[in-house]
Amino acid sequence: MNNNNTVLDNAEPFNPFGMNLLTTYPISFQVTLTSFLMIEIVLGLSSNLTVLALYCMKSNLVSSVSSIVTMNLHVLDVLVCVGCVPFTIVVVLLPLEEDTALVYCFHEACVSFASIATAANVLAITLSRYDISVRPANRVLTMERTVVLLGFIWALSLLSFLVPFMEVGFFSQAGFERNQTFQMDNNQDSTELQLYYHLLAQIPIFFFTVVVMLVTYYKILQTLNIHIGTRFHKASKKKSVTKKTISMTTPQTEPIDVSQSSGGQNPPLAMRTSVSVIIALRRAIKRHRERRKRQKRVFKMSLLIVSTFLLCWTPITVANTIFLSAGYSNFIISLRLGFLVMAYGTTVFHPLLYAFTRQKLQKVLKSKMRKPGECVVEADPMPTNTVIHNLWIK
Repeated sequence: MNNNNTVLDNAEPFNPFGMNLLTTYPISFQVTLTSFLMIEIVLGLSSNLTVLALYCMKSNLVSSVSSIVTMNLHVLDVLVCVGCVPFTIVVVLLPLEEDTALVYCFHEACVSFASIATAANVLAITLSRYDISVRPANRVLTMERTVVLLGFIWALSLLSFLVPFMEVGFFSQAGFERNQTFQMDNNQDSTELQLYYHLLAQIPIFFFTVVVMLVTYYKILQTLNIHIGTRFHKASKKKSVTKKTISMTTPQTEPIDVSQSSGGQNPPLAMRTSVSVIIALRRAIKRHRERRKRQKRVFKMSLLIVSTFLLCWTPITVANTIFLSAGYSNFIISLRLGFLVMAYGTTVFHPLLYAFTRQKLQKVLKSKMRKPGECVVEADPMPTNTVIHNLWIK
């Protein structure tokens, strides 16, 4: 027993995530990462708190399933900016001394929480948009099911936060001492493998989220293309038919106008009919152009949402894969921290993609920023006959 205590006292401090405790990060690396992380904290907190404040001021903004799921994502982004990003700053700036194992454990827990929770919330928003746009008459996500889904998301996020502590036996003193004893043995590889379950969970969840997003937004765009394509085909048919009728009626009205100009009523009636047909054609062309604009807007928003998620979270997933396959080193750990800064960028992009693109939120924001003495006459509300248009814009 005494021999075991001697080994533990003379051994290096326990480091559950393979960090080299005898080195420090370069000053340029610390300054660069800290500057970007501070910018993300300021921009992420200001934008997400602004969105949440607007949602709280106007209760009618939180009247749909899509709005509730989006608001939940902004709450998560605030938590990431308050809790996860500051811990990363501490890890970057803190000297890697012997008593920092618990700090790194908390940092890994925050990273696991941010990645799993962000992927789950993005999945929920994607499914809600698919539910509204593709199957509006028979929606799966009702208000009750949405509450259950959000509860499951928060439970999964809390579990992902606790997994790194469970890996090192933080909640049991015997398990913690057992891991310390294993660290001194020659079987260090088997010990390291059991300490990376949180990384193993992040990789398949990321790829599953990407696949679901790609399939879902493809279905949404496919549905939009089918509706616009069929309506445009019908409009083109009507246009060709009406042009033929106009060309057929105009030569008949000219001799009638000459012969019956004394008191006939047929020429004015034919002229009114042709004018009404022309007006109907112009309205149909205008509606078609508006649908085309909405289609381009939906395509751009879908492309931005998917590409932003891929741009921010693909590098950290690749770094985790390299970390698990090739082992850890100072370069891989520094690269992983740099990619983590990119992943935290979603806290800045989410309000721009999901909140400030809504017309209702824009109107509320403009009304709050307007001077008290100003009086603005609001235009008539736009027609709500297009479900996808309301989904992406309003």
